[in-house]
Amino acid sequence: MLKTRKPQQKKLASVGMQGPDEHGYYGNFGGAFIPEMLYPNVEELRQQYLQIIGSRMFKKEFDLLLHDYAGRPTPLYYSEHLSATAGASVFLKREDLCHTGAHKINNTIGQALLARALGKKRIIAETGAGQHGVATATVCALMGFECIVFMGTKDIARQAPNVARMKMLGATVVPATSGSQTLKDATNEAIRHWINHATDTHYIIGSVVGPHPYPDMVARFQSVISKEILAQIKKKTGEALPTHVIACVGGGSNAAGAFYHFINEPAVQLVAVEAAGCGISSGKSAATTQLGKAGILHGSKSLLMQTDDGQVVEPHSISAGLDYPGIGPMHANLFETGRAKFVSATDADALKAAMHLARTEGIIPALESAHALAALHDLKFRKTDRVVVCLSGRGDKDMETYMQQL
Repeated sequence: MLKTRKPQQKKLASVGMQGPDEHGYYGNFGGAFIPEMLYPNVEELRQQYLQIIGSRMFKKEFDLLLHDYAGRPTPLYYSEHLSATAGASVFLKREDLCHTGAHKINNTIGQALLARALGKKRIIAETGAGQHGVATATVCALMGFECIVFMGTKDIARQAPNVARMKMLGATVVPATSGSQTLKDATNEAIRHWINHATDTHYIIGSVVGPHPYPDMVARFQSVISKEILAQIKKKTGEALPTHVIACVGGGSNAAGAFYHFINEPAVQLVAVEAAGCGISSGKSAATTQLGKAGILHGSKSLLMQTDDGQVVEPHSISAGLDYPGIGPMHANLFETGRAKFVSATDADALKAAMHLARTEGIIPALESAHALAALHDLKFRKTDRVVVCLSGRGDKDMETYMQQL
């Protein structure tokens, strides 16, 4: 079952614009908490990223690659079967049809172009489900960067197809053997490596997490998702806005992209779906807003699952991409202010939703996306509602897990 927790009530006006303030804060969350040796790198990014990505030359090349290489715009597909089940008009934003099979390519193209403008020679990245790793390896092959991807040993085993793709694309995949051997630990290893190779290396963070300016930068690159939804919903329905936008949230990059252009549209209900794992109270969950509290992780202040003495609680999800103990500061602010509704779906909910989509629409979703689909079964809609679900990735990488459930 989906579960939701009522946030502290604050005026929605406090949400402000999509971006953070000059110090990288979204309300009470954000900032840059970094080792001294990384300060030059992060400061270089902070000082230059807006100027670089705002230039005419950057925009032209970024838009061209999104269109000709990544395959954008992705379709907004009306799902007759999901609509009948939900009692409203349900549309799927088909990020699964992007090159490499997920939304991650939007961000990696942008950051690789940025790294090139900064004169970097090497790229590192972390990955959980492997989609960000594949997308990073892809753009590195395209642009001639050396590529190193850090991935938890547990995730390497359960996401073997994506590991093979990264290696074929020329990337070096480095196992993270500490902790839970998942996304959190891969991120730790990537940051350690960056400290030791700060001069010539750019770290492509895959989600809206990390020190400022990463959360804002990644959200900007992913905002193409909501920009396209705006144009597509008008064309398909004659209405200017959807009534609901639903997306899964681990760190939260696909949700940031899907929500971006709607944050200041109060008529649009934003719904973020976290991974409840085996259940909120089971001790094996990744539902950060349900179980977490304010703290610092991977360079920013946000909500994270932690013990009373501040030790990170190991998360659990059947989905490697949602197996993270925190969320991005943008999402923490959306939760705290009440601008977005945060719910959660269990492993079983996600599997059921994935099987339903596969057998009624012929679309096999990623396990991450299946969590967003699960929300349709418990949320209440009106017949006139226009509901957009961000189908953030395809399920090729999860076939072994799906087959175990059949």
